[in-house]
Amino acid sequence: MLAILLVSTLPAPSTAQRATSPRVVAIGDIHGGLDAFVTILRHAGITDANGRWIAGNTIVVQTGDYTDRGPNVRAVMDLLMSLEQQATAASGRMVVLAGNHEVMNMVGDHRDVTPAIYATFADAGSDERRESAYQAFLKFCATRAALFPWSPPRFYQPVSKSEWMEAHPLGYVEYREAFGPQGRYGKWLRTKQVVLRLDDVVFMHAGINPDQAPRRLDDINKQVTTEIRRFDDNRRRMLDRKLILSYFSLPEILTAAQIEVQIAEALSKNAGAASQDPLDTLPTPDSRGLTQLLQIDNWSLFAPEGPLWFRGFALWSADAGAIQMNNLMQRYSVAHFVVGHTVLEERRITPRFSGAVFLIDTGMVFPGGVASALEIRDRRFTAIYTDERTTVFEAGNRSAPVAR
Repeated sequence: MLAILLVSTLPAPSTAQRATSPRVVAIGDIHGGLDAFVTILRHAGITDANGRWIAGNTIVVQTGDYTDRGPNVRAVMDLLMSLEQQATAASGRMVVLAGNHEVMNMVGDHRDVTPAIYATFADAGSDERRESAYQAFLKFCATRAALFPWSPPRFYQPVSKSEWMEAHPLGYVEYREAFGPQGRYGKWLRTKQVVLRLDDVVFMHAGINPDQAPRRLDDINKQVTTEIRRFDDNRRRMLDRKLILSYFSLPEILTAAQIEVQIAEALSKNAGAASQDPLDTLPTPDSRGLTQLLQIDNWSLFAPEGPLWFRGFALWSADAGAIQMNNLMQRYSVAHFVVGHTVLEERRITPRFSGAVFLIDTGMVFPGGVASALEIRDRRFTAIYTDERTTVFEAGNRSAPVAR
């Protein structure tokens, strides 16, 4: 089938604008792969052998997913934080975006956190903290179970110490604190945007489903910020009411919220009746917000078609993608989207739809993956690897390419 050609009518940038635009370098998913990250920074001319910024006024954009999987998550975040300061001092910019894995860790979804990652957060006091956390868990279970005049929910029946310790390796407690609203990394992550626009190029982690595209790009950032704040507020209220412990994971928080909502619903049904139901002996729960919290899978933070998870840019056919990308480019008056999130089998930076999309996640932490960066300079898009540089697209004098 012949590809559908759709020519954008956006105005072309002036020669002066192209000549004075700073160099931009985009780096995709890192996932705790410190060595690969450091290597590509050097090959792209961003840092020297000592990890110091040497790129002047270059703008570097990291498109999210620097947490989880690889063992050196903490070191990667420390380096990113340091480069932010170094770049600013050199009149450059190090822009760190949030991906789905950063959001997962902020709210306590640890499905891809390994014991090796937790271990980097452990210190000399971790054994004592872990023991204290276990004792707090036993007390929590006993206190909550005592509120039920019949058999308490299974959630309040403690597991064995060995089982609990296996689920909470050394460094776990510190990790949860570090990613919390007041933690070193949690506080930093909560300042991160999801979408960044530089001239006519949009950078983000995953993509935008045109069927759910907001009126403005910044609406995506506002929505994610609002939802993280909503989660944090509900978690704080649950802590204040002693419904959870500070190190509880997202599944534990949701289980506690579900129990609370069920109690509230049962009490509501019994309201005004002369009932001897054992529920009447329980304190009246405050379930405000918890019902909404239980719908978190539908929030943009976790929705499969949301901006942190959407894979259409990588999976669309050439014809379907031509139409969809043209719609997005015209809606936002942009020419290119640069995204990570989806690793292609080729493990190469890949332009699609005549440069409307650049897929830059080359799986640097996975077997067979490669370290890479995408340089944007004078309308030329160059893939940088440790052993070569390849021009993958040149926009010429067009602000927006023909989409295919």
